[in-house]
Amino acid sequence: MNQNKQHRANPDDRSDNVEKLQSMVQNTIENIEEAHDSMQFANAEERARIEAKNHRREESIAAFRSEIKDEASARENGLK
Repeated sequence: MNQNKQHRANPDDRSDNVEKLQSMVQNTIENIEEAHDSMQFANAEERARIEAKNHRREESIAAFRSEIKDEASARENGLK
């Protein structure tokens, strides 16, 4: 590696953040649904873990949606 080479961070590209966040929401919803389906085969302890994990997933979805609103607003105001 050339030690004289300058290292620069990549510029912050927020142009597709809304789409990425929406995809994350959709994936998380699918995970909740799959976990819910698996509960019928789980014992009480496993069901409790699944319910707790799904609760955390629902909290993540709320956070994603809040961030989507912020990113959409930034996009509308011309920020990139």
